[in-house]
Parts: sequence; C-alpha cells; structure tokens
Amino acid sequence: MIPLRQRSRASGGKAVPNQKTQIVVVGGGAGGLELVRKLGARYGRKRHDIILIDRNLTHIWKPLLHEVAAGSLDANLDEVGYGGHAVRWGYRFFNGSIESIDRAARTITTMPMLDERGDEIIGRHSIRYDYLVMAVGGISNDFGVPGVREHAMFLEDR
Repeated sequence: MIPLRQRSRASGGKAVPNQKTQIVVVGGGAGGLELVRKLGARYGRKRHDIILIDRNLTHIWKPLLHEVAAGSLDANLDEVGYGGHAVRWGYRFFNGSIESIDRAARTITTMPMLDERGDEIIGRHSIRYDYLVMAVGGISNDFGVPGVREHAMFLEDR
C-alpha cells in the first residue's frame, strides 16, 4: 500500500495547507465497511477525511440472512449502524445515493433524499475526493424468470 500524503489531486498534486486528503468510499457492504474501518483505524481523522456513502443507515452481514429467516438471529440486534460505527472507527458517514461522478473535477454528487410523499428533505450534495473507491456490490439476478422480480425478496432488499 502506498502511504497517503497531505495533498490534493484537485490542486495538481501540490500540497494544500490545512486540507486533508479526502477518501470517499461508495457502498457500505462487507468490502466498503471493512475498508473504511481499516483506513479509519490506520489514519484516523487528524490526517485524512474518510467518508462512507451508503443509501442505507445500517449494514447486515448477508451470509447471516439465513439465520434471520430461521429466527435464530435478530436482524435489529445484529445490524451495524453506520453512524455509530463511523464514530468508533474514525470515518464519517453520509446517507445517500450517487447521482453522478465528475472525474475531472474529482467530485461525486448525491441524489436528493425524498420522503414517502416525494417531497425533498435533503438536497443534492457535492463531495470532493482525492481517492474514490466504488464498493457498490451487486444485485440479485432473476435470470428472466417471469414473476420473480415482482414476487421474490432479494438479499439487497432486506
């Protein structure tokens, strides 16, 4: 691993006084969550600004979902809340979904968050990054079987 330095690629790699290296990880699944935990533990908040963006507020380890279905695991007790996890491990959590990435400007824009009526409760945000990690995982495949998409519950649906 190449050590991170106090610089901003947006400034052409030149040192920017008092500006932390910003590492943005999109996706709080198993890979993204482990990455921000390790980065936070290693670099902390003093030298780097580590941000996790996920559309959910919590993470549940998907390989344990069969135990939730069988009733031997309580998903409400075994979920990891990103907010508390972020405080413990030295990163910041931003709840949202990605709308666009501007690679030239090194920014990522999140979509506005809407309530159940469709009213905007949180507007778009533009987040600067020096390093961007896309850890969005995957989605279940219905293999084109009629009715599956409408009637099945998928792992990512929780």
